[in-house]
Amino acid sequence: MNSVDTKKTIDVNFDSIVGNTHHYGGLAYGNIASIKHKHRVANPKMAALQGLHKMHVLMQLGIPQAILPPHYRPHLGFLRELGFSGKTEDILRSAYTHQIELLSAAFSASAMWVANAATVAPSVDTVDGKIHITPANLISHLHRSLEPSFTKKILKSVFKSVDLFTIYDPLPQQQTFSDEGAANHLRFVSPHSDEGVHLFVYGKPSFDNARTSYRFPARQTLEASMAIARRHGLNTHQVIFAQQNPVAIDVGVFHNDVISVNNAHVFLYHEKAFLNTTQIIRQLQETLGGSLCPIQVADSELSLSEAVNSYLFN
Repeated sequence: MNSVDTKKTIDVNFDSIVGNTHHYGGLAYGNIASIKHKHRVANPKMAALQGLHKMHVLMQLGIPQAILPPHYRPHLGFLRELGFSGKTEDILRSAYTHQIELLSAAFSASAMWVANAATVAPSVDTVDGKIHITPANLISHLHRSLEPSFTKKILKSVFKSVDLFTIYDPLPQQQTFSDEGAANHLRFVSPHSDEGVHLFVYGKPSFDNARTSYRFPARQTLEASMAIARRHGLNTHQVIFAQQNPVAIDVGVFHNDVISVNNAHVFLYHEKAFLNTTQIIRQLQETLGGSLCPIQVADSELSLSEAVNSYLFN
């Protein structure tokens, strides 16, 4: 995230701690790893320690590291809204007996994935010189839709200054504006400029009947990405919208960060990441003034299935 003075701009890596109710519930349809691991035994403590070790490694490399707290779980308010009542043990026992899927959602520790927490625009790119943050509404899956309100509270606690930060409400909780956060957003910057170029990747346009995917649902909508670009005050010449390849989604590329990743002007991506990959690369190259360093992984070198299974890009 960027300060107003671009000469003192730094990047800060944000992670979260794995919560102690972490379990493999298979709650994310379209996520191959989630589906394959359903009902396996989880080890939340080991997962939390692994996460802390990774953060420590980044700190040793000189990268500023921040840690967001886990969400309160189980989410008893959610279960009470659905008619479960009594003491905590009564609510949990009743949910386990009558509809265990709801109990699993209430216990989910999926907020550990900070890439889905929000989309951020640094101050150097916005019209008012403030950092803009939109918490993701995560409406595509029940367990994740429980997160946005508490995520906003955390973000407002961390980024307190209204003079430096603008933190919005999540987009409307409606399919047209399905938003999965920074997992579908990349910011590029040329070595010759401080101004960034924002690549918003979406799975489907809500107002268009064009084909998206057949096997698994596309999560991010074009309309959500466009709304975030508008509310964050990004100039139109800074913004590119790219559609995910439906073939990739059907293989298990539920978010763009499963199939591409960037740092500054370097872009590592699979050739089948986007619906029109060649056009997207050309547009990025032109917008960045020819400074883009594209590294394409050919399907013949690494198939989409292998990319998903290995999590190479993630």
